[in-house]
Amino acid sequence: MAAQDGSEVVGMDAEVVQKAPEVSCEAAGQSHTAETEQALLTDGESTSTQPPAVSNGEESDEGKEMVDVKIIWNKNKYDLKIPLDGTGANLKEKIHSLTGLPPAMQKVMYKGLLPEDKTLREIKVTNGAKIMVVGSTINDVLAVNTPKEVIQQDVKAEENKKEPLCRQKQHRKVLDKGKPDDVMPSIKGTKERLPTVPLSGMYNKTGGKVRLTFKLEQDQLWIGTKERTEKIPMGSIKNVVTEPIEGHEDYNMMAFQLGPTEASQYWVYWVPAQFVDAIKDTVLGKWQYF
Repeated sequence: MAAQDGSEVVGMDAEVVQKAPEVSCEAAGQSHTAETEQALLTDGESTSTQPPAVSNGEESDEGKEMVDVKIIWNKNKYDLKIPLDGTGANLKEKIHSLTGLPPAMQKVMYKGLLPEDKTLREIKVTNGAKIMVVGSTINDVLAVNTPKEVIQQDVKAEENKKEPLCRQKQHRKVLDKGKPDDVMPSIKGTKERLPTVPLSGMYNKTGGKVRLTFKLEQDQLWIGTKERTEKIPMGSIKNVVTEPIEGHEDYNMMAFQLGPTEASQYWVYWVPAQFVDAIKDTVLGKWQYF
């Protein structure tokens, strides 16, 4: 019995010993599964907390040869550093960010009108160069153009009530001098582009000789007399008034309104009729003839 009991005990111990690994393996499997799930969870958390790399689309200027220039626009000056191998189009974008002036509305001048497709190196821009910018923001255009239209309507209404300008005493004293001998030839009933040379041989309000030069690249009207030349920004001209001269309808008298009232009008007499519409459209910003 003792032997048998011993055998039975030994057998039971063996059975217990044999079952122990099974429990251990199952526990190990559960432990391994838990570790795997924890590792996956940890990896997932790590991945989700790392922000993806995002490019803002801007090209870095690091390592490029730069040039310092001064941008002058609307009486304001801006210091700008830009890659020397950047194009005129790139410069316009930089000017837009500085001034709010859209590239399409910019005239950029450096030794003439700046080409968009050439680099600053090609057009020989150097450190300290002054670059002129002409143009108005959309808000400025809306603010300026609306009063001009209103002024034109008011002027036309007043003209209908008044006697012809050429009969008024202040103009009669100039017109009575007669047509200047050296005035440019006129062609009645036609419309032509502005000539490439100044319009000359005309009179101003004092009876002195005057010439008009349209500097489109600078957006200026130059009014020249024997004494001096006035350089007028076209954007500052509020209105243009014209009227054919009686008895000489192939010529016009013309006034440029330089301020808010008629007192600021600068009168020019004997303007060839074929250029009248081109002058008005150019000065008032319509640009139909160019």
